[in-house]
Amino acid sequence: MMSVSHASTRAALALVLASVSWSADAAAQGPRSALDPITSAVINHPITTSSAEARAHFLEGLREFDLGRLIDANVHFKAAVAADPDFGFAYLNVANTANSLDEFKTNLALAEQNAAGASEAERLQIQMTRKGFDNDLAGQLALGQQLVAKYPQSPRAWLALAGAQGALNENADARESMAKALELSPRLYVAHVIMGNNYIFGEPRDFTKALGHMQEAEALAPDESNAHMFVGDAYRAQKNLEKAREEYLRGHALEPRNAVLLVKAGHANTFLGDYAAARADYDSAMALGRANEKAAYAPFRAYVSVYAGDPGAAIAELNRLVASVDGMGVPDPKANKVAALTNVVVIATHTKNRAAVEQALKQLEPLLMQQADEAGNPAFTRGQQAQIAYLEGWWAARRGDYTAAQTQADRISQLLEPDEPAEARADAPAEGIHRALSGQVSGGSRTSAAGQPVRSLRQVSARGGDGGRGRCHAGQEVVPGSSGLQLQRDRLRPGAKAGATEGWQVGTLGAAAALGVRRRVPRPSPRRTRRRTFRSAC
Repeated sequence: MMSVSHASTRAALALVLASVSWSADAAAQGPRSALDPITSAVINHPITTSSAEARAHFLEGLREFDLGRLIDANVHFKAAVAADPDFGFAYLNVANTANSLDEFKTNLALAEQNAAGASEAERLQIQMTRKGFDNDLAGQLALGQQLVAKYPQSPRAWLALAGAQGALNENADARESMAKALELSPRLYVAHVIMGNNYIFGEPRDFTKALGHMQEAEALAPDESNAHMFVGDAYRAQKNLEKAREEYLRGHALEPRNAVLLVKAGHANTFLGDYAAARADYDSAMALGRANEKAAYAPFRAYVSVYAGDPGAAIAELNRLVASVDGMGVPDPKANKVAALTNVVVIATHTKNRAAVEQALKQLEPLLMQQADEAGNPAFTRGQQAQIAYLEGWWAARRGDYTAAQTQADRISQLLEPDEPAEARADAPAEGIHRALSGQVSGGSRTSAAGQPVRSLRQVSARGGDGGRGRCHAGQEVVPGSSGLQLQRDRLRPGAKAGATEGWQVGTLGAAAALGVRRRVPRPSPRRTRRRTFRSAC
């Protein structure tokens, strides 16, 4: 099941990849500088700072961002604004790698405050991020088109446009924009990763092409651990779980402290039925996790119990996470609670565990509205309210109260109508519930079709080293985010998921997949959030 989520914040992001400008002399130096030619040295539009130190940190941050190392990128971007407090574009990138909703909001505002001194390319991307947060996807697209018109030789500009097109599910156009970026810069690592993820998650899917792009990225950076993760994700999409695990472990051998690779190995072991190995992988990943990762990876361990046939144990484990997360020292405990409780609702709804569903909803709903208050954004608030209505409606349909389910479906439509482009309104926002009402969701031995309602803003979630966005296919499990904040994000930076996916939402999908829920997904609506680019979307 994919819940209503907020493409918000990072939708804003569809842009971070479209960042900076470069000159050979400005490229940051250091032990990882050998990767600059395929990352931060490829931009072709200006960045504005008078500080050499700020510029160097910015370029280091961009390199790490391209490589899917969002926590490290965030550190460099913060160092850039410390060196130059007027560096508007660096504030934008702090926002795009934020570890909490508050950090995102604060730094987006600072980017806007300092936009007057920025270049036109930077200002357009700041404005695109704001449009994404406000759920004005048409406005975001128009700005992206302006960006490529003014900077047609910048591959970053084309990736930013691709992100805006993808947010509207204009997937053919998005792929053309990605292809243009690769035409301009065939060795741009992140463009291959974005294109690869698009072929895994976008329609029409093509796992063979996905694998080809991921292998191109791996060939560009064979000693970069995350490059092996992306290849593993493509193999996992093809249901070649042994090859997927081999790639994950190869990446882990290159960098033993990279927690997300252990998470991915855990996914492969889960699908292969080696539950003891999967739990050990997840335990090791949580022990290594930074920022939000420790809490964000915990739900995967719980899913193992579902795959093993004990959903009650999974619910108990997730509830223990909710009770303990405040003491884990993570930057955004609230987002991690939302992730875990949403997974409880998914599992308990499918198994008709009324006590567990109702207790989880009772805890979850105030948290969602607290996030809405923190965002201070009307579209975000509507998305949170629609999320609540969706979960309440799905549970009502599952227990046979179709009148209550219809009421919630109608509420979703009413809440999201202001954010829905006119041409998309034929796609019922509450289609998941409507499917339930038409008998597609049932109990017993039949599978459930917990449809996917269109989304508005992105849901806040602990983003991850292994984020996930979107549905998982062929042996893929949805992964909640780990390191940053995934304002479900699913409309991320250009091309979207660097670590994929989409935070708790991914977790939700993972739980549904474990339960054997078959999701019949209606034609995508423009409001659906995008998947992140780095890590895998699953």
